[in-house]
Amino acid sequence: MPKVKLYNKQGKETGTIDLNVDIFGVEVKKSVVHQVYTALTANARQPWAHTKDKSEVRGGGRKPWKQKGTGRARHGSIRSPLWVGGGVTFGPLKTRNYKQKINKKMNQLAVKMCLSDKAINDKFVVLEDMPTDGKAKEVAKLREALPGMGRTTIFLTPKVNEKVNLATRNIVKFDMQQAKDVNVVDLLNHQYVVITKKGLEVLENRLK
Repeated sequence: MPKVKLYNKQGKETGTIDLNVDIFGVEVKKSVVHQVYTALTANARQPWAHTKDKSEVRGGGRKPWKQKGTGRARHGSIRSPLWVGGGVTFGPLKTRNYKQKINKKMNQLAVKMCLSDKAINDKFVVLEDMPTDGKAKEVAKLREALPGMGRTTIFLTPKVNEKVNLATRNIVKFDMQQAKDVNVVDLLNHQYVVITKKGLEVLENRLK
């Protein structure tokens, strides 16, 4: 059964805690994690880029010059893609759909793999409890005492807590997320995970 170190509010080690082997003892497969990460980032993508084709560009209603007799090439509109200021051929459109379907079981499996990797490499930190006075100074002191100081860290809370949110939002490289909402992108974008015992219960219940 996987075990990690347990820390108190002052950042001092007080013992160890057992983790659920079905969640924190999963073999990591990079292909599965990569597929889920790619799908999640694609689903968050917005198609902002948009170009107009010949029919959408303003102007060009009159034929530039007559068809024959001028010695020049024939043209029907100054808004042709051949002209400066004309329409764009095969340009990006805001109607493009980047969505990718993610299998729910695969999504959960990828989260377990990321958590297992954090636990194996001692990058999963469990706290007995978190300071809840809303002061960033106390949380900053705690972060300094815990492993991985100066590394990107995500703190997983059991529920929404405005005081903890206030205390953590100004700490560099320290982000907060609810344990029930954490995903592969959150875990891969942060090197360390910090969680309380209550948050761990919520996380394990979600992934059982």
